[in-house]
Amino acid sequence: MDHSYEEIRNAALDILAGRETCTYEPNQYGHLEVGVAEVLARRDGGEGSRPGRHEHLSPTDAECCREVFWDMFRQGIITLGSNRGNPEYPFFSVSQFGSKTIEDHRTYFFHDVSSYTAQIKESVPAIDPVTLVYLQEAFQSFRSGCLLSCSVMLGVATEHTFLLMLEAIDSNPGLCSKYKSVKKERSILRKVNKFRNILDKEVKSYPTHIKEDLDTHFAGILSIIRSFRNQSGHPTGKIIGREQAYVLLNLFVPYCRKIYDLKVYFAT
Repeated sequence: MDHSYEEIRNAALDILAGRETCTYEPNQYGHLEVGVAEVLARRDGGEGSRPGRHEHLSPTDAECCREVFWDMFRQGIITLGSNRGNPEYPFFSVSQFGSKTIEDHRTYFFHDVSSYTAQIKESVPAIDPVTLVYLQEAFQSFRSGCLLSCSVMLGVATEHTFLLMLEAIDSNPGLCSKYKSVKKERSILRKVNKFRNILDKEVKSYPTHIKEDLDTHFAGILSIIRSFRNQSGHPTGKIIGREQAYVLLNLFVPYCRKIYDLKVYFAT
């Protein structure tokens, strides 16, 4: 039975993170491929690595596994060579960036624009198409190594999402007067601060699912993304790192989900 790209990639990541134990140490490509075959066999209900038997991937899965390997290399998760004695392919090792990325199995994993888009849409089905354009541009920039551009595009998507929530408030006759001072502010920072001041006074009356992680997933993440966006969008000389950019792409997901929870709440 053939498997999807995601199934093969998840198996490989779990092996590299040490969440799956296989016959061979995953320090060269052939060993990783065998390990992926063993993990997939176990997950399909088989016994995996039975004594005296080596699992093998189907020709289709083997090609997909090779694609996954080189995608992880391009994304900086792995680097070629395992040590000075084996400095070249087929030997490889997990990079420092890769170690921090894969150590938390709850981290979102994106391997291309379509997978990032799918993850966003799964978390926020009603996401605005304009926001999505900037998010896709951000991820394309990330994959291309244009990290300053990634940060700026992600910042635009973040602010656009916040402004859409304000539009929902403005369309609600019962709320627009309460939040009218937010609309009067011209800069996005002043709008955010004014909104937070009002929100802090009203939050006790909000339902539990709105209050849960509100400060972290709204104010905290918004502040972080805007800070990096401002550093990247002005000639400060500060260069965002690849790991930081990847974290920001991850953080946008819970931020956007929380903003849309607020948007739906304010619209009713």
